[in-house]
Amino acid sequence: MSTGLAVAPPEPLSLPDGGPAARAWSLATDMLHLNHGSFGAVPVAAQVEQDRLRERAERAPVVWFPDQPRRIAEARDVIAAFLRVPVGDLALVPNASAGVSTVLTSLTLRPGAEILVSDHGYGAVTMAAQRVAARCGGRVRTVHVPLSADADDAFAAVAEQVGAATGLILLDQITSSTGRLLPVGRIADLARERGIPFLVDGAHAPGMLAAPLDGLDCDFWTGNLHKFGCTPRGTSALVVRGPLREALHPLIDSWGAELPFPERFDHTGTQDTSAWLAAPAALSFVERTWGWDTARGYLSALADYGQHVVAQAITRHTGQDALPSVGTPAPALRLVRLPDTLGPGRFEGNALRDRAAHELGAETAFTAFDGVGYLRLSAHVYNTPADYEEFAERCVPALLAWGRTA
Repeated sequence: MSTGLAVAPPEPLSLPDGGPAARAWSLATDMLHLNHGSFGAVPVAAQVEQDRLRERAERAPVVWFPDQPRRIAEARDVIAAFLRVPVGDLALVPNASAGVSTVLTSLTLRPGAEILVSDHGYGAVTMAAQRVAARCGGRVRTVHVPLSADADDAFAAVAEQVGAATGLILLDQITSSTGRLLPVGRIADLARERGIPFLVDGAHAPGMLAAPLDGLDCDFWTGNLHKFGCTPRGTSALVVRGPLREALHPLIDSWGAELPFPERFDHTGTQDTSAWLAAPAALSFVERTWGWDTARGYLSALADYGQHVVAQAITRHTGQDALPSVGTPAPALRLVRLPDTLGPGRFEGNALRDRAAHELGAETAFTAFDGVGYLRLSAHVYNTPADYEEFAERCVPALLAWGRTA
């Protein structure tokens, strides 16, 4: 894939008064935040609402906590509507990893069962799968899906590894390290035909995809609202359908243990659930300011532009094509290939992330796949084309200098 392709910059989004969209976020003005995909960024409106809720809890905790399940149920109504799923199918959990752990802990796998994952999977989730598989005397089988594989090839790679020993399929809807979509709808149909439970890790999907569960007939799905949905951190959904859901219980039992799903998840004891309760404020802020469909269109166009600007800068300095071939790229995540000496593994990538933040004032994600390091760019409504242009002009030369001395 050539970096010579010209990609036009989209017109930046603005607030109703004409001000820049970034003003509605409290991001540090001296930091380039090009990594929304890791920890998100919370609009000031939602931060204010969360602070208000915390203050109310502190003023009268004996009043607050018994009433908390009712408030959580109201927030679930809003979140279910945003995801376009029945509210009775949705429970709230702290993050997608907690959603995965909830399912893995509740399921009873037969002795010797295999859990099928891909080599694009989120590392912590794969570790959890390995622990559960070992507990039943089974193992994790990892499917290799080439980065350039299209939807058909990715489906074929997974289907080929599904066998009699498969007790659970666990795959990403949008991969974290490689920013690509996997054909989870088709895989769900295959799993249903074979009678195999299917758990979809949709950590990046809420907000990036308009309806992440449309056409997806899986047993379990979990996704973070605090990434592209911009809610306060610690807000995630666990959607469960079919008879297996009655076996699911929160990771911590409380007084709701005897209630049906999902109401039993609304009873959280003394957990601070202000992030869940403030989530509707974040979702509604984006909707009333720009509309989520408009926002999604901007994110995709900006991600395209940012990828090409940064890739062209690396190619200009190194003579090597920095624009990788990704079979089905996610709408708001893009990869740029790094020189061979930069970030070929997880620990090297994390070191680059930390150094870029402290020395360059740029919050970015560095990932690796098949021994190759990548810069993973994210885009959200507060980002502008100028952010990626600045990174290409100011930060790319420094990164390449680090590579030469690695």
